[in-house]
Amino acid sequence: MELKRVVVTGMGALTPIGNNISEYWEGLKSGKSGAAPITHFNADKFKTRFACEVKNFDITQFVNRKDARKMDKYAQYAMVASDEAVQDSKLDLETVDKDRVGVIWGSGIGGLETFQNEVTNYNAGDGTPKFNPFFIPKMIADIAGGLISIKYGFRGPNFTTVSACASASNAIIDAYNYIRLGKADVIVTGGSEASVIDAGIAGFNALHAISQRNDDPATASRPFDQGRDGFVLGEGAGSLILEEYEHAVKRGAKIYAEVGGAGMSADAHHMTAPHPEGLGAYKVMVNCLDDAELSIKDVDVINVHGTSTPLGDISEVKAIQKLFGEHAYSMNINSTKSMTGHLLGAAGAVESIASILTLREGIVPPTINHFELDSELDPKLNYTFNKSQEREVNVIITNTFGFGGHNASILFKKIK
Repeated sequence: MELKRVVVTGMGALTPIGNNISEYWEGLKSGKSGAAPITHFNADKFKTRFACEVKNFDITQFVNRKDARKMDKYAQYAMVASDEAVQDSKLDLETVDKDRVGVIWGSGIGGLETFQNEVTNYNAGDGTPKFNPFFIPKMIADIAGGLISIKYGFRGPNFTTVSACASASNAIIDAYNYIRLGKADVIVTGGSEASVIDAGIAGFNALHAISQRNDDPATASRPFDQGRDGFVLGEGAGSLILEEYEHAVKRGAKIYAEVGGAGMSADAHHMTAPHPEGLGAYKVMVNCLDDAELSIKDVDVINVHGTSTPLGDISEVKAIQKLFGEHAYSMNINSTKSMTGHLLGAAGAVESIASILTLREGIVPPTINHFELDSELDPKLNYTFNKSQEREVNVIITNTFGFGGHNASILFKKIK
């Protein structure tokens, strides 16, 4: 069968460096760090006392207080970002065929704060099981997608992908596939996460996964740097409206970019560590280019997973050099996690948005906090350190890799 073309016609973002698309893009271009001391809870006794939190967020500006109390923060973030994306798309909610509009969302953990609070309250009591009647629906990782569909009446495909830090990317890939197979005309997709809580910080501390640079949080997320000591936990949401090309053209929609291809793979190596030679990362980019029917020389920029972990950064660069060879020196490589921190299951969404804006504006956001390149990395590669760079961008790939060895790559290209 002939596959349909898929384009992006709307976007919304709620991030540690901006609470909408415009603010987010300005933060990316200027190299703004979202890391600061934690305000969501008292972190004085924790090994890590900082994170990339969403700032100045008041859900009651978007949802009434009664409804907000029925949602975990991760779902609140999803609702706000998706509302911006739907409005940005200018979909006519009165005339669009809602049976052909779906929601495919991603979250690595879901309602972790709800789970923590309910169990904490139970343990503090006399043993009598007193739980919030919304405990389960607030906690489950699929509820954000359900709430989005309920708000707008979208009755098309609806489910949530869970693949750790690749969750949102897998959601976008599934949305892309459903549309190009003709199963839907429009899909709201993306991801959200709200894990900057006691259990989230403590859990990642126990894994020795996150930075402990408490004396200088703003520079703690430093991908590729010799002094990096782990990622910085972030939170927020990103939402994209994917749409069948002819459907978008017919209604005169603004088109940001085309989804050109996607790839998935597994490391099949370790629960939390990447393959040391980046074999899974290499294979997922091969699969992505094969799906797009493009060559390595077509790629201008790679928005890398680039978490600022000692093992992950090196393995990803090895994969890039193995696949792209000499062409790697002609590309820009950048890690926007240096600014936003790691949004876990939402990372693929906010980084897809960053990639689309890079493509559209011809500006590659920087990898900030570079002081000294890791001695194992090639100094001749362009890591886009510290300052944005202008260049012609026709094709960009964004990578996300999750605990368990889940790898996902998405290719966006200019519409022709």
